Amino acid sequence: MLDYAATATSTAPPAFVWRLLVDARTWPTWSTVDSLVTERSSGLDPDGRDPVGAVRAFRTGRTVTGERLTGLVEEKQLTYEDAFNSAIHDYRAVIDLTPAPGGGTVIHWHGTYAARWGMGWLMKRVMRRVMQQMADGLASHAAELARQDPAG
Repeated sequence: MLDYAATATSTAPPAFVWRLLVDARTWPTWSTVDSLVTERSSGLDPDGRDPVGAVRAFRTGRTVTGERLTGLVEEKQLTYEDAFNSAIHDYRAVIDLTPAPGGGTVIHWHGTYAARWGMGWLMKRVMRRVMQQMADGLASHAAELARQDPAG
């Protein structure tokens, strides 16, 4: 199994970060994905609170991958696994949100996966880079939302 770990700190409180994580519609705004593919997704909540079991399909370039939410601990932890992905399999990810000393949120995004034969060396580099970009994008977008609406 291969793994990655990415950490970023946002000045936003956990509630702002959490709202972005559970609403798949926001991901193209702050992450490395280009779009949410609703016709390949299932169980999405119209109010942006996707439940455990929801499958969220995202397009990046020409590739569509899907993730199934497997656990939600309000404002603390989101877990998911791959529902369909051509490059990796047995993917499990955890996003932990912890209040930062002095305010804000520490985002720790980590996961394990297996790569298609012959792709391990490449996927290890790609996943570490991309997942750090995901954590950084989440942190900065949540901070921007908190600055615009400090009342929450």
